[in-house]
Amino acid sequence: MDSWVVSMMLGASLFLGALALLAFLWAVKNGQFDDEEKFLNATKFDSVEDLNDAIEKERKKEELKKQNYRPE
Repeated sequence: MDSWVVSMMLGASLFLGALALLAFLWAVKNGQFDDEEKFLNATKFDSVEDLNDAIEKERKKEELKKQNYRPE
């Protein structure tokens, strides 16, 4: 390839990368990724059966931790 093609591709890549970085930083600054009620809303509509299953899974996890279980 000619050197001008490589330089154009490099310039376009750097420009688009910088644009994506600026968009990401703007989104973080404006709180676009903050979802404070995610876990509250997730449990609000759970049934009693689902909550009991979650408690049982947590108990099993704690028992395995006590036994020093480490999956490979």
